[in-house]
Amino acid sequence: MSQEVTDQESTQSLTLVQAVRDGLYTEMERDESVVVMGEDVGENGGVFRATQDLIDEFGADRVIDTPLAEAGIAGTAVGMAAYGMRPVAEFQFMGFIYPAFDQIVSHAARLRTRSNGRFTCPAVFRAPYGGGIHAPEHHSESTETFFAHHPGLKVVMPSTPYDTKGLLISAIRDPDPVVFLEPKLIYRAFRDDVPEDDYTVPIGEANVRREGSDVSVFTWGAMTPATMDAAEELAGEGIDCEVVDLRTVSPLDEETIKESFEKTGRGVVVHEAHKTGGLAGEIVATIQEDILLYQEAPITRVTGFDVPFPLYSLEEYYLPETARIKDGIRETVEF
Repeated sequence: MSQEVTDQESTQSLTLVQAVRDGLYTEMERDESVVVMGEDVGENGGVFRATQDLIDEFGADRVIDTPLAEAGIAGTAVGMAAYGMRPVAEFQFMGFIYPAFDQIVSHAARLRTRSNGRFTCPAVFRAPYGGGIHAPEHHSESTETFFAHHPGLKVVMPSTPYDTKGLLISAIRDPDPVVFLEPKLIYRAFRDDVPEDDYTVPIGEANVRREGSDVSVFTWGAMTPATMDAAEELAGEGIDCEVVDLRTVSPLDEETIKESFEKTGRGVVVHEAHKTGGLAGEIVATIQEDILLYQEAPITRVTGFDVPFPLYSLEEYYLPETARIKDGIRETVEF
């Protein structure tokens, strides 16, 4: 996976969740208007320890433990942002964010247009998303489409520690609201060289993780490592996959999507969200509308199923794992 760390930079080896904390620390140290808020983010350091010890560094006025009230957390963040602060609101799991949905889409996303540009809403709404950790009901949702569908919101879903820190810093500095979804399945799955200093990764730009000539595979978040594994294994069969990690699902980097597809003529989209209404459909439609004449085969969607996320015994069957991704790629290449 390509990174943009130079030889001159001082780096640290971090997991993805550590990169979240490092991004928060970096911006809180740089900008006093940045505050962190959410359930158990202070004394306990968050359910996944993404905010561990931040309260010791910055105090309870900037690392704020809130009641169990997601609508209140989001609404308070909107008010803070409207008056010059930069709140980062944590929701313990994506399945818990739905009570805050009204505040995020009806107020945060609309504040700029509602006020005719007088106010903006520089708030970040963080949530761990996705399955694979054997959690109970409401803990494994991957419903990024809910937010990507709504104008006024940016939706970021990183897949590496390097991107996580850089994208989180970009999100905090953005003048408009960002929904920042963190793939908890790979929170501690591997480490990455991450610069100690502040840096940004642009929101809305995909990254070609692996160049190839036979088929373009589009993915993001927790599905990126599994897709990369599938691509490497298929190379042994003579199938050369190009893997495009979108990193941001709203706005989509349509130019990178189209450039990759023009090169290969074949496409596969991998995501763990449900198939119907998922963002794979939007990517397929973009290709159909703009570069249909390059297409050599039907585009395959390798996704979660249209059922509530299952509990333990069927959890791994639901998620698109490497074998199923390989089958989808073969189907497209052999058409």
